[in-house]
Amino acid sequence: MEGTVKCSANYVPLSPISFLERSAKVYSDRLSIVHGNVKYSWRETRQRCIRLASALTHLGISRGDVVAALAPNIPAMYELHFGVPMAGAVLCALNTRHDSAMVSVLLRHSEAKIIFVDHQLLDVAKGALEILSKASRKLPHLILISDRESPLSSQNNNNRSLASKDLKYESLLANGEPDFEIVWPNDEWDAIALNYTSGTTSRPKGVVYSHRGAYLNSLAAALLAEMTSMPVYLWTLPMFHCNGWCLTWTVAAQGGTNICLRNVTEKGIFDSITQHQVTHMAGAPTVLNMIINAPRSVQRPLSRTVNVMTGGAPPPPQVLLKMKELGFNVTHGYGLTETYGPATVCIWKPEWNSLSPDEQANIHARQGVNHLGLEDVDVKDSESMKSVPSDAKTMGEVMIRGSTVMNGYLKDRKATEDAFRGGWFRSGDLAVKHPDGYIELKDRSKDIIISGGENISTIEVESVIFSHPSVLEAAVVGRPDDHWGETPCAFVKLKNGCNASADEIIKHCRDRLPHYMAPRTVIFDDLPTTSTGKIQKFVLRQRVKAMGSVSKASKL
Repeated sequence: MEGTVKCSANYVPLSPISFLERSAKVYSDRLSIVHGNVKYSWRETRQRCIRLASALTHLGISRGDVVAALAPNIPAMYELHFGVPMAGAVLCALNTRHDSAMVSVLLRHSEAKIIFVDHQLLDVAKGALEILSKASRKLPHLILISDRESPLSSQNNNNRSLASKDLKYESLLANGEPDFEIVWPNDEWDAIALNYTSGTTSRPKGVVYSHRGAYLNSLAAALLAEMTSMPVYLWTLPMFHCNGWCLTWTVAAQGGTNICLRNVTEKGIFDSITQHQVTHMAGAPTVLNMIINAPRSVQRPLSRTVNVMTGGAPPPPQVLLKMKELGFNVTHGYGLTETYGPATVCIWKPEWNSLSPDEQANIHARQGVNHLGLEDVDVKDSESMKSVPSDAKTMGEVMIRGSTVMNGYLKDRKATEDAFRGGWFRSGDLAVKHPDGYIELKDRSKDIIISGGENISTIEVESVIFSHPSVLEAAVVGRPDDHWGETPCAFVKLKNGCNASADEIIKHCRDRLPHYMAPRTVIFDDLPTTSTGKIQKFVLRQRVKAMGSVSKASKL
């Protein structure tokens, strides 16, 4: 309109970096991070992140460069979520369960110039760099993180394998400038993070996040988690997973305290809640299972309600019911890596309070409606793009649209265009829509298995099984698991005259894949096929469903 002008006074690109800047002022002396005996205030956290950004630029990192990280939920991993974008770079947080082969693939694809590595994962990183060196690839600079709670001095083997040219994290920060000028994004659509969707070595899909999307999803996460100012957040969700569902930035926005857990255990969860008066946490249904099945000697009575966000595989209603009995308030969300984590939330309505506990749990298990940071979520016919009727019966594909949808897949324009065909992001997940507009997942058209919140590509597992000399045919589907939500179940047909045991097939996979991707159940039988020879996976899913869940006692 006439008389208006767009300038620095009224337009600033949105970025979660601003959350840290504000908290360092407003919550300066309040605890930002607690990890055992290690504690930092928000003022100290900002100072450390500024020094980190400065040190990265001294190492040659410039705007748009990728910086990788392979570390659990420790203070350094949290600081990287601010320090890397403050240098204008893009953070690529890698799954700590990946093996050296997978890490090498992702480092090659992302073209990361630096990789920060926790001392416990140094062997995995070294193995990845060795693979890259054999392929005559330029190696990223390795920076070692020594956790003060697990001193590096006790890691003698790692000390010996550390090259003299490799830097240590604290030394790097010490060399950074305390008055470094932050490299703000030129455009809020600039990349802030790169996350990989699954463990497919043949064609990794790198999801690019923008500063704008991260900013909006962080604030939306605060709303859907009912996170008021100064929360105490327990890190049971991996920070590498969709940048902790953007909660890494959310906690900073609210001036909260991050309670870091290197290893997530039942005792660690209950002890942390009691010691630090935790108000919020998040995780896949695996974490919920861990809590409700914790030994009585470990469980502690809660002095206040703890709000829990869960997502990934739909949580079984009985799990939600038991969590409520223990004093946890569970918020169920749904999303994908491509949507920065949470995209929908099952918002609770007061009129449901009069229903029976079982009915409440069944409603609670739905995926719900879009959160406030997202434009829209719908269930549509994949071909006509028409919305399915809200009858709780007609299935369609979950489609999503808004500013918290990825920029695209790195180096894969065709996959990006396919994902956005029709002007919506196509999730590949099948769902129904209830009369109240709430969606409920029914199946996964891409056959992806979600185990403990991690995506497992059935195609990759099948290809490894096929590599066994005795295997003729193989198909993998997800089997319900009391602990992990789902685990791979392999149906195998052997070649005539050949023999192989289930343990042998499992070992064959574990030797070639990250262990969580290997089948936990192997069934030898003929595989049902269509007239054209295509394996009917829906028949196999019905069979594993009839078999029942893998019990906690039968975990490998």
